[in-house]
Amino acid sequence: MIALRQMFRHITPRRTLHAAAVAVAVFFTPFGTAEADAGNLEGSWSGNGQVIFPSGDRENARCKASFRKNGGNSYGMSAVCATASAKIVQNAQIQEVANNRFRGEFQNPEYGISGSIRIVLNGSRLQAALDGGGGTAEFNLSK
Repeated sequence: MIALRQMFRHITPRRTLHAAAVAVAVFFTPFGTAEADAGNLEGSWSGNGQVIFPSGDRENARCKASFRKNGGNSYGMSAVCATASAKIVQNAQIQEVANNRFRGEFQNPEYGISGSIRIVLNGSRLQAALDGGGGTAEFNLSK
């Protein structure tokens, strides 16, 4: 397998958009399995979703994400997502804005991509939506 940096060394405009959309997708994928407490974002999550590119093309993605409580209603997130053509690592800072509803910003320093993330938590399942880098993504994850 070609190293990620080598894979994107000669990025074409289409691949740049693809990397941006995958970066958005990566943000919502957790790690591991465990039973979740209702309303507890902290821990490891995993699942599937779909990336929608600026062109309208779609690609399925698998993600793993880990959330840690920073204090109060603030969480940090690290995630790894993969599609058929790329693997991306991202980080985010998220705040609980209402009961079981979270919003924040994600960053992918390697590709200079950032954007917004929204999460709705329902027990051991969450729905995540990302928007950034010209693309969007939606994921359904579970503990």
